[in-house]
Amino acid sequence: PEVEAGVRAAAKAMEELGAVVEEVSLPNFGVGLPAYYVLALSEASSNLSRYDGVRYGARDGQAADLASMYGRSRDAGLGAEVKRRILMGTYALSAGYYDAYYKRAQQVRTLVRQDMSNALSSYDALITPAAPTPAYKLGEKSSDPLSMYKGDLMTVNVNLAGLPAVVLPCGHAAVQGAPRGGLPLGVQLVGRAFAEAELLQLAHVYEQCVEVALPAGGAEPALAGAR
Repeated sequence: PEVEAGVRAAAKAMEELGAVVEEVSLPNFGVGLPAYYVLALSEASSNLSRYDGVRYGARDGQAADLASMYGRSRDAGLGAEVKRRILMGTYALSAGYYDAYYKRAQQVRTLVRQDMSNALSSYDALITPAAPTPAYKLGEKSSDPLSMYKGDLMTVNVNLAGLPAVVLPCGHAAVQGAPRGGLPLGVQLVGRAFAEAELLQLAHVYEQCVEVALPAGGAEPALAGAR
């Protein structure tokens, strides 16, 4: 509820500044997240295969032979999240699973791109939340990578569609123990391909004219309004 209230407040502020704000439908928006991670992890698996300690990456000098040098170098030189992504990407690209995962994810990317291009053919920009929740507390989700992946729901479609986007503050959610009385909320503006200048101009006007206020002991995010 805090995220929706913050985004609607930002949209209302833009209306007060002269923008026309209307709701649009993006039917394939929800399937962009799994498609993105199939593609991103597959690319990570392929691109990071070069870091074997021979030409790229740190080399383990204590290995007894070439095979153990590969294994020890990659084990010591790659972090837990990188290893996780390599393993999942390798699985998606493996024989028997390529068509079921990677190829289908590419097809979903085409649908997402078409949806967003169709919407932007009638509007200068799209406004969405930057994330489905307020910002996490520091270290809150470090041990739960799936929750962190889900937090990318609103932004990965922009990458799939190849569009420019910018994130701006749109309020704070009052959370017990949070610094400064609240955790920040973000609103995302998505523009047309190669229209970064117009998108940044819109973001600049919003940033200069709308003041983000901290919550005064309540749970509702607040914008101080256009000025």
